[in-house]
Order: sequence, then structure tokens, then C-alpha cells
Amino acid sequence: MFKKILIANRGEIACRVIRTAKQMGIATVAVYSEADADALHVRSADEAIAIGGSASSESYLVIEKILDAIKQTGAQAVHPGYGFLSENAAFAKKLAEEGIIFIGPGVKAIAAMGDKIESKKIAAGAGVNTVPGYVGVLADDKEAVKVAAEIGFPVMIKASAGGGGKGMRVAFNEKEVKEGFRAAVSEAASSFGDDRVFIEKFIEDPRHIEIQIIADSAGNTVYLGERECSIQRRHQKVIEEAPSPFLDPKTRKAMGEQAVLLAKSVDYKSAGTVEFIVDKNKNFYFLEMNTRLQVEHPVTECITGLDLVELMIKVAVGENLPFKQNDVQLNGWALETRVYAEDPYRNFLPSTGRLTQYISPENLEGIRIDTGVFEGSEISMFYDPMISKLISYGKNREDAIEKMALALDRYRIRGVNNNIDFLSALMSHDRFKSGELTTAFIDEEFPEGFNGIEVTQKDKETLYAVVIGFEMKRRARNANITGQANLPRRAGSKQDRYTRLIIIDGDQKTDAKAQLINGNYVVEINKKKYDLDGNFEPGTDIFEGQVNKKSMVLQVDYDGSKYWIRKGGSQVTIKIIDKKIDRLMDLMPNKVPPDMSNFLLSPMPGLLVSVAVKEGEKIEAGQELAIVEAMKMENVMKAESDAIVAKIHATPGTTLEVDQPIIEFE
Repeated sequence: MFKKILIANRGEIACRVIRTAKQMGIATVAVYSEADADALHVRSADEAIAIGGSASSESYLVIEKILDAIKQTGAQAVHPGYGFLSENAAFAKKLAEEGIIFIGPGVKAIAAMGDKIESKKIAAGAGVNTVPGYVGVLADDKEAVKVAAEIGFPVMIKASAGGGGKGMRVAFNEKEVKEGFRAAVSEAASSFGDDRVFIEKFIEDPRHIEIQIIADSAGNTVYLGERECSIQRRHQKVIEEAPSPFLDPKTRKAMGEQAVLLAKSVDYKSAGTVEFIVDKNKNFYFLEMNTRLQVEHPVTECITGLDLVELMIKVAVGENLPFKQNDVQLNGWALETRVYAEDPYRNFLPSTGRLTQYISPENLEGIRIDTGVFEGSEISMFYDPMISKLISYGKNREDAIEKMALALDRYRIRGVNNNIDFLSALMSHDRFKSGELTTAFIDEEFPEGFNGIEVTQKDKETLYAVVIGFEMKRRARNANITGQANLPRRAGSKQDRYTRLIIIDGDQKTDAKAQLINGNYVVEINKKKYDLDGNFEPGTDIFEGQVNKKSMVLQVDYDGSKYWIRKGGSQVTIKIIDKKIDRLMDLMPNKVPPDMSNFLLSPMPGLLVSVAVKEGEKIEAGQELAIVEAMKMENVMKAESDAIVAKIHATPGTTLEVDQPIIEFE
């Protein structure tokens, strides 16, 4: 067995590999960029080596720097995680030349499957079902239009070296092919250093289902069931689960056997994933093979009881698989949600900054959290905005969903925007719970974007009551602090039996009364009483208690009289004031924010890649204005209406802040 391995990665996957290596008694080496000097994976490893600048092109993607770190530490093997150099055949080859073991497949398999065009040819030759399309490199947008017309719309334009949704566009007409081709080429070049793209038929109403395989050097290859990855946004997975609610044993077996055939055709060893597109009739077509550990591997580990990282390490050291295909059993159900630093209320724009508060629900039964952050960590603009992977495991799908929903309600992240509200909304969505999924699910169910879950007035009043409990506790504490307002009236006074309050929710005002009875708060709203039993002590951010003897979990933040409530994908913002103060509110002046309607503002922190217009130019609605790159993705900004460019406020190469002006219009 290895004595020391180096993890050529960062974030949660580096921490994940380190955890298993330590359990196996193997020493670990972390590598880090300038931005990651204080990262969790650096703290977790036995040794850590600095390898360069914050940009991945200056650190994690530089093969020579990884090799230098290996030489400095005497590591015998390298685990690449996913992303970065994990599917780089040149890296694997260089390691072999240096006598270092690559904990992954051989160079042949990586090279064959890393090229999406060549991999389709190999798959077809191995007897694997493939998607109809043009298996060749497109020269320009004109050829792309011609090929697309021959295949028939809609089509998918994809980067040959792609992955993670980058360099990928769907086109329904010639105009979209031209735009998609140019965007895919540009994104592929910046993400992979390879601008080759190809076109294939886009399967409508598809499911994205993948097969996990594991193989050893002796030729033993086993499939470990499937993962459903259909819940996607911009071709990036949001929720994964195992098994799939769609597959039957016959289809599962057929897909698994084809995945094994493909793996054997390239002499595959280690863990790998064969991805398929599955139509509504359970016809399945090869999409690509990822020659590495997948982000979503924990759900497979939950239902099989296997540690895939441990198996990868044992295979790399030369051990044979300790089981056969008939030994693989799928038990229970697992879900994984990807928790990202992004704002779902602003079209999922990435968010950067420091995690000022980070409370994870890791103490819940059936919950696993794979993360690379801690309270105080910095979410950088240089890398993928993933905060963590939240995994739930239950006896069945319904149980796994319930556990996930509770964990999301308990997951408290402050300092950066995050997508927890959106993930919670998915857990409560009837179509999701029914298992009727396609890769278009998010586009179809949230066509106008995400604006939170609508809360009924009845449910709102329950939330109001809990918040009033916090308000009353704050007032009781203040009453014991010298010089604080809201001091109680003389004990025994009739007026002291309850406190009259006004709840302001937007334009709506609601009367409420609250009092302390037998140690618990009782709140009356619209003549209905709410008995509260829970922790309202100062510093409590997550309420976990009972309202009228019904269990409830929600998160509460406040600033003065203003409260923010989060629960199950909904956000409610209210003010709580004394009834007597309400009479004075109308006399207060309203501050009018500045009019920024004539500006193009940066919707996110990022790098201004290009500006496509000039001062004085007349522009039309839909015309490209600028491209902002953030979190490794290019975002094209277009004009919402006809206008004239008055002034350019930022030039290409500028690092932008959120809402920083880029272009001003007349």
C-alpha cells in the first residue's frame, strides 16, 4: 500500500480524498494556490505545498508545479479528484514517466474517452448505443449550420474536450446555431484550451442517467448501479440521486452491461462513469465517459455501502476488486444537492465573499456533507462556486427527500448568497417528488426564474408568530439592560398582560398581541392563538421547536425592527413595531434610490472580457453589449431595448464588482 499520496486538487473533493486516505493509514499532501493558502484541504492534509498564483492556469493546471510538489514531498501516487488535471492524458503520461502512480485509469483510456468525438466512434464500435449526429470537427459557423440542417433541429453543439456544461449550447434554428457555435468555441478554448466542437441530435424530453463502473488491472469490471442527474441548469447538475426513479431492472442491466463493454474496449481500470441520455420510452444513448471520480459519487456510495476512493487507491496499488457483479446490492435511496455560492433570485449569478457564518446540519441522521469550507472561508472568483455537497440517505425516495428538506432548512450560510432556497423549493415540488423528471425540468417549472415559494396567508401567520417570539425575548433582555428602550410597565399592571404589535409585510399590516404564559409565549393574530415552544434566546439563528404542538424548523435574521425568515424555499421579510409607533410611520420620509435604468450594470463580480459597442452607437434590443466572465463561465449581456450608447464606463480586462456600471445609455 502507498505510504504517501498527493491530491492534485482543491476544495471539497480534496478533503474527501484526504479523509479516506487517512482512514487507510496513508499520509497526504495538499497543493494550494495563493487564494487557497488557508483553505480547509490545506489544513486537513499532513503536508501542503504552494504551487502558484490564484488563477488555476497559474497553479492547479500547471503539470510541472504538481511534479515539483511530488518531488519535494516524496509522494508515491497522485489522486486528481475531478476537474483540473483529472482527465489530462499528458499529465498521467508524465507521472508514469517519473515512476509516480496515477490513481485513475490508464493513459489510453483517458485519451480515448477525453475526446468526445473519438469516444463516440469507440462506443459505436464497442456496440454501445450512440446519439445520431455528425462525428467530426466543425470548421466554422457556416459548416455548423449546414450540418445542423442535415441532422434536423434541435441540435446540441458540444466541445470535444468539454465537460461540466462548458462549451455546450442547444440550438433550435440557424440563428441559434451560429450564435451557439461562436459561444461554444470561445468557451471551450478558455476552459479547456481546445476549441473543437461538434454537433449531435438533441433528444427532447430526455433524462440524464449515468452508470458508475469500477475496474481493476486484471480485467474485472463491475457496474454499481445508476445515478439520475436530470435536474440541471445550464447543463450543470443541481440534484443527483441513486437509484433512478425511472429505470426498471431490465433497463438498468442493459445500460450497465453496455457501460462495461465500453470500459473493457479501452482497457479501463479505476472508477469511471458512463453517461447516457434516456428518452421517455427508455431508449438510451451514449453521451460521454468521465474517466475520473464524479462529483455525485457519494449517492452511489450510500446505496452500495462502498468507498469509491478506497477502491480507486487499492486498484491503483495493484489489488483486484474484492467482489463480483452478483455481489453488488442497491439498498435504500440517496440524494445529493449541490450547495453553491450563487443568487437564485438574480438568475443564479455567482457570489463571492467571506462566509461570515457557516452552520451545517451534519448531526442529522442520514445526512452527509462533503465540503471544502469552514466559517471564515473565502469564496473566490477564481474557482467553481461550490460550497458543499449535501447528501441524504433514506429507506426510500420519500424518506430521502424528507431528510434533505429538513437538512436544507437547518443549513445556515451567511456572507455570500447561496442557492439553498432554490434547493428547498425543488424538494417540495410536486413534479420532483413524483419523479417525473427531464433535463428541461428547471426551465419548464421556473420559466421566469426563481422568485421563492409563495407563502399562503395562513402559513405566513405561523411564521409571524415565531418571529414575535424572538421579538418578545429581545425586549425582555433589553428590559434588563440600563438605558434600553421597551422597559416594562409596572408589574401587575393590566396593560402588561399582553403587548400590542403591528406586523408590516410589504403594504400589508397585521395586528398582533403577545404575552408570556407559563414560561412560553402565546401570540394572537387575526383572533387565532399560537402557542410557541422553542429556543428564542439571543444568538439563536435557527428556530427548532413547536407551534401549536406542531414541529417546525426555520431560520431568522434581524436588524433593528426588521426580520428575515427562511423556510422551505420561501423568504419572508417583515417589520415588527409597537402599535403606538405605527401611527408615526406615515410621517417618516421615504428615501428614493438613484435611477440606474439607463445603465448596464455588472450582475456579478467578474472579469469584463469584451465590450461589443462604441460610444454614440445605436443599438437594438437583443444586441450583444458585453461579456463578463465569472466562476469559469462566460455571461453574454444583451440590450433589453433600442438605445444609444452615451458612455463606456469600463474597459475589457476590468475586474468588476456587483452593480458596477459598464455602459451608460442616452
